Amino acid sequence: MRENQNVEYKQSWRNEYLKWVCGFANANGGVLEIGKDDRGTVVGLEDAPRLLEEIPNKVLSGLGIVVDVDLVPEGGLSFIRITVEPYPYPVNYRGAYYFRSGSTNQQLTGAALDQFILRKQGRHWDDVPQPGLTVDACDPGAFRIFRERAAASGRAQVEEEDDDPAEILDGLRLREADRLKRAAALLFHPDPERFVPGAFVKIGYFLTADDLRYHDEVHGHLFEQIEQTVDLVSTKYLRADVSYDGLQRVERYPLPLEALREALLNALVHKDYASGAPVQLSVYDDQVIFWNPGRLPDDWTVDRLLSQHPSHPANPLLADAFFRAGYIEAWGRGIEKMLRACREYGVPEPHLEADASGVQVTFHTGTRLALSRHQVTVLRKALEESKLVDLMAAVDRADRTKFRHQVLDPLLEERLIEMTRPDKPTSSKQTYRSTPLGRSTLARLDRGEP
Repeated sequence: MRENQNVEYKQSWRNEYLKWVCGFANANGGVLEIGKDDRGTVVGLEDAPRLLEEIPNKVLSGLGIVVDVDLVPEGGLSFIRITVEPYPYPVNYRGAYYFRSGSTNQQLTGAALDQFILRKQGRHWDDVPQPGLTVDACDPGAFRIFRERAAASGRAQVEEEDDDPAEILDGLRLREADRLKRAAALLFHPDPERFVPGAFVKIGYFLTADDLRYHDEVHGHLFEQIEQTVDLVSTKYLRADVSYDGLQRVERYPLPLEALREALLNALVHKDYASGAPVQLSVYDDQVIFWNPGRLPDDWTVDRLLSQHPSHPANPLLADAFFRAGYIEAWGRGIEKMLRACREYGVPEPHLEADASGVQVTFHTGTRLALSRHQVTVLRKALEESKLVDLMAAVDRADRTKFRHQVLDPLLEERLIEMTRPDKPTSSKQTYRSTPLGRSTLARLDRGEP
């Protein structure tokens, strides 16, 4: 069994491994097994009886928690298993907080530590009272937009003209003991950056990654940011093809505006506002990229995000306000709406990436690559995961270097095909598969479209 979110192996005990115990306690719990190598093979312990007595005391004195410590025999040898339960309150080791993420143990600092402590308290970043923010300082226009949209959606009991701003804030749970919360600053204050640095949207048009031609910044409350950003993208940054149905002028954008709007809403709802970085929108001739300094929920992957999943907003109060105003759907359907809009529009599904720096959504207007007959065959073969030798055999190629240069590498560069082990490109177990863009490109070719 490999090391994972809940399992860690160590060949011998060191007191610094209390950091790993701390990380498990602050995350979902886990098991630390002493006397095993990195592959999980038992190597045995010479001082097991002493460790059985010392480790529980070290954990209690160093972390203030209790763990189960057992001696487990296996194959004539034995190892120690330390079982750590998840704790409802933050646990620290010598004043530092550690957190188990995947198969790594991370020390939490700065904004990440603040958010962790809030979660342990049952709160989120947007749920914290904001000093200096009053109802009178909020923008009446923001309340008007919310009233109109909430009345149209039927998801909130509001009167378009009569509801007092304070009543709206109370209905959205944005007041606590007469103090407004951070979410209220973003939703209803005319200048949320006064309280939250980086609370704006940055848009740029690029010819290449290092050739910015023009850009805009969209400021104001979040309702205003949504409308102005979509308007700017559709009127200034995307070129629509114009045709006529009789006398009726018809404009077709390279991407569905509904999908772009959904990506923007996702970025604003799930953004890590403590980061101080804005949501960024980069527009190219062949792609549109949304980036926000957010992160997926613990233990989530992009694959889970793309499949059916529960709603898990990073900022629940923001998400609730957008839901009641009819901007978003509940139950985590935003990603599916975005994918479906692209499919129905006849363009490739967006590509999602997530790492420690943030979440990126890339929309492709289509591939710039004129596919050769061999590339089409390889793309079709990769609908099922295939090794390099199988892809070469599909097009009767024997020269590995020429095959990579002429056929495979261009498909990888255009993101039509991807490695299943991108972190180990030379692995003997490496396989290749068609991406959503590759599959939609094949579908387009099968329909006889250029």
